[in-house]
Amino acid sequence: MIKVGIVGCSGYTAIEAIKWLLRHPDAEIVAATSRKADGSTVCAMHPTLTGRLNLVVEDLAPEQVAARCDVVFCCLPHAASAPIVSQILDSGSKVIDLSADYRLSTCALYEKWYGSQHPDPGRVGQAPYGLPELFAEQIRGANLVANPGCYPTSAILPLAPLVKEGLIETTGIVVDAKSGASGAGRTPKLGTLYSEINESFSAYGVGTHRHQPEIIDIIGRYAGSEPQLIFTPHLVPMDRGILSTIYARPQAGATANQIRECLCSYYQNSPFVRVVSHLPATKHVAGTNYCDLTVRDSGGWIILLSALDNLVKGASGAAVQCMNILFDHDETTGLGA
Repeated sequence: MIKVGIVGCSGYTAIEAIKWLLRHPDAEIVAATSRKADGSTVCAMHPTLTGRLNLVVEDLAPEQVAARCDVVFCCLPHAASAPIVSQILDSGSKVIDLSADYRLSTCALYEKWYGSQHPDPGRVGQAPYGLPELFAEQIRGANLVANPGCYPTSAILPLAPLVKEGLIETTGIVVDAKSGASGAGRTPKLGTLYSEINESFSAYGVGTHRHQPEIIDIIGRYAGSEPQLIFTPHLVPMDRGILSTIYARPQAGATANQIRECLCSYYQNSPFVRVVSHLPATKHVAGTNYCDLTVRDSGGWIILLSALDNLVKGASGAAVQCMNILFDHDETTGLGA
C-alpha cells in the first residue's frame, strides 16, 4: 500500500487528488495538512467527502509528513511550495509538486516570470516534467516530479510530436485557450466571483500569463530550439474544463491527415490521449483523465484542438498517473481508463 500525504489540502487540486486516491486500490491517504488546521476533518473542510475520509487535518512540519508517507502531493501555491518540498525530500519521501516551482528549466526563467528568487535553486531543472506521455522514463526513477500546468498540458500534448517530427513551423504558433473558473483556485478573487463571470467571457493575463514560458520551455526541448509562440487564456463561466485552439503553419507541405497520423502513432500506447475525428468539447472529458485531440486544415494553417479537465488531466489526475509510474503500477490504476 502506497502511503500518501496531501500538503495544502484546502484547495481544488487537493480535493480532486483525494477523490482519485480514494478510488485507488493501492493508495492510502495518511496525512492531510493545512495552515487552516483547527482539529476538524478533511470531510468537514470538503463536505463532498462526507463519510469517505474522516482524517484529521493537521498543521504538520515537513519532516513529520515525510515520516508517515511514501509520497506527498504538494498542493501549495508557487514560492510557498519549494521550501516545504525541499524539506520533505531531505527527510526521505518522494514528492509530486503541483505548483510551478520546479517546472521551468532555469532559475533565471523562474525569476523573470515569477518575480522572486527561487527558494530551492539547486533542484531547478532537475525534476522531470510530469507529463507521462512524454517523460515517463525520467519520472520512473525520480524522487521529485514537477506536475504540469493545466493550460500547458493542453498545448504541449498536441504540439510536441509535431515539432519533433518537423511537421509544423516553430514560428508563429498561436495558442488560444479557454478555461473554467476552477483554474483560478479556491481562494475568493474579484475576477472569479459569480456576478463577475456569469454571462461574460473575457481574456486575462494577455502577454503575461506564466504558463506561456512553461509551454515554450517544454516545446523548445522537443523542437531543439525556442519556438515563437503566443498564448492567450480566456475565462469561461463554467466550473471546469479547458479547450485550446492552436494555430500553426505546416512544414514541408504536411497535411492535416499526415499530422493526425503522427499524433495517432505517437500516442497509440498512451491510454489517456485520444485522437478523435470529431471536434473535442470540455463535456466529453469532464471528470476524466483524458485529453482529446483533433486536427483540421484551413487555408495554409493547421488547426489543432485540445480538450481536457483542468482539475484532472490538467492537475490531480496527472499527479496520480505520475504516482503510479513512480511505484511501478500501471499508469491507469485508479484512474478509470
